[in-house]
Amino acid sequence: MIRAEWPEWQSPPPGRGRGRLPLPEPGLGLRPRGFPPLSPPLPPPPLLPLLLLLLLPVPVPGVGVPAAAERFPLLLPPAMGPSVSLYLSEEEVHKLLGIDAELYYVRNDLINHYALSFNLLVPSDTNYLHFTWYAKSKVEYKLGFQIDNPVAMDMPQVNISIQGEVPRTLSVFRVELSCTGKVDSEIMVLMQLNLTINSSKNFTVLNFKRRKMCYKKLEEVKIPISDKNGNRTIYDPVNAAPTTSTRVFYISVGVCCAVIFLVAIILAVLHLHSMKRIELDDSISESSSSQGLSQPSTQTTQYLRADTPNNATPVTSSSGYPTLRIEKNDLKSVTLMEAKAKVKDIAISRERITLKDVLQEGTFGRIFHGVLIDDKDPNKEKQAFVKTVKDQASEIQVTMMLTESCKLRGLHHRNLLPITHVCIEEGEKPMVLLPYMNWGNLKLFLRQCKLVEANNPQAISQQDLVHMAIQIACGMSYLARREVIHKDLAARNCVIDDTLQVKITDNALARDLFPMDYHCLGDNENRPVRWMALESLVNNEFSSASDVWAFGVTLWELMTLGQTPYVDIDPFEMAAYLKDGYRIAQPINCPDELFAVMACCWALDPEERPKFQQLVQCLTEFHAALGAYV
Repeated sequence: MIRAEWPEWQSPPPGRGRGRLPLPEPGLGLRPRGFPPLSPPLPPPPLLPLLLLLLLPVPVPGVGVPAAAERFPLLLPPAMGPSVSLYLSEEEVHKLLGIDAELYYVRNDLINHYALSFNLLVPSDTNYLHFTWYAKSKVEYKLGFQIDNPVAMDMPQVNISIQGEVPRTLSVFRVELSCTGKVDSEIMVLMQLNLTINSSKNFTVLNFKRRKMCYKKLEEVKIPISDKNGNRTIYDPVNAAPTTSTRVFYISVGVCCAVIFLVAIILAVLHLHSMKRIELDDSISESSSSQGLSQPSTQTTQYLRADTPNNATPVTSSSGYPTLRIEKNDLKSVTLMEAKAKVKDIAISRERITLKDVLQEGTFGRIFHGVLIDDKDPNKEKQAFVKTVKDQASEIQVTMMLTESCKLRGLHHRNLLPITHVCIEEGEKPMVLLPYMNWGNLKLFLRQCKLVEANNPQAISQQDLVHMAIQIACGMSYLARREVIHKDLAARNCVIDDTLQVKITDNALARDLFPMDYHCLGDNENRPVRWMALESLVNNEFSSASDVWAFGVTLWELMTLGQTPYVDIDPFEMAAYLKDGYRIAQPINCPDELFAVMACCWALDPEERPKFQQLVQCLTEFHAALGAYV
């Protein structure tokens, strides 16, 4: 375990493991602004470390650079010459990337090739890009643009001449990226800037890549009116008065809407009581309780240490997070009859299900490899996961399996695995069916890879692991857009197939199949303590930001091939441990840049954690960089 301290952006010591979180030097690409002074343990900074790999300039071998300089590019003094600098200001970087820092493309004639190689996304509502530049001596430039779809976007315009000299004082030039509004399309923009940095005759070519989503504008309805002389028809969309037929139409629509609104209110009042008892929500299991909800406390203290009191005082949170969508994990009593009623529409006959091998087994739950016979054609079969319970399972445990299985129901994404059918026939133990993934549970797969890592024919590379992380982040980004909070993201709740496609699934039966990953802190609820954010542990508050925290731990699981995080920390001490700034150590063979992504996910303030969309973009760029070196 390590203590998160952040002194003056120092480089980490050569060794890894116990020690401070490693942070690279600021280098020549990204320069932080207003970082707080040295203080006792602080949380990891927000997205600042994410782009360090992308922004450190490295000389190109074989282009007038000594061999020693190729190996140690940061030790080179700046070349003697015109001393040109070109960068994005702190406000511009914040607008594009959400980071408070300056992004240098050229600094004292040294070109940041990493920054130039990436295609930055321009928000659809942003029409202007601003570049800051200056030169200490005469430098000529030429500017040009290319776009791949002139129908969707006008040719970019600048507020400076296309050809001239770089100003000798700090100046800003503006590039206008205006959509035509004719079609929906993603536009690729290339801005080429030629500079005479090293020679007045030879140009140094800089290519800036941008992409922007343009949308089709809704056509404005224009009403013809005559001018004062009555000679011609003109259009006045602002002051035009509607015609008689238009007035009648709008009055009719208004009356219909009013009637519908009144009927809806009456129905809502009449059915208020039943609506409170039955929630038709796709994410119903987000407020689920533990498997021992109404069991005696003697069955839930198995995770407690002998020397730890049951009435330990919880650590209180020092701040609230009002701008986030936060849910309380309140326990609600759901009966078995209500749970069955919510899945009745996807219920099938037991005759269509054939159980084969047992894939996982717990105290009361099992997961089978099953076969589902097609309803219309008996000759067609589909492979499926079948979750069910044993004969000794209690009614509460059966209810929880059905309830938690509905967490992702109704959601459609390539990296999600919701349930497809259930079997709730009388006299049969309920069954939940999900599409089959032939390599099964992700955590078990990672551990199997670790056991036979030396001679495993299915050994996975670091690039494969990053690709898995990207898929998980994509699925979670979809959930965040749909305002669905998972609350139990971990490798144990993901599945994988032989093409290394990863899908997130629900946490039904997870407490029974992975009992060492869940602990009861004296509140009669088994929770994944080691994967939970501080606000979730202390205040029982969950949001997309707390899912980001769990994603950081899941990424750590991937890089360690299924190890358990915080394994030597008592679950009762986790809240105080996290509040003091401690985090799990950097895994062996994990790149500093990837560990920086994890560290950003573990910021104490939920507002400072990255969004899933930002994590997808960052990991995708890192995956591409890994592929470039393979």
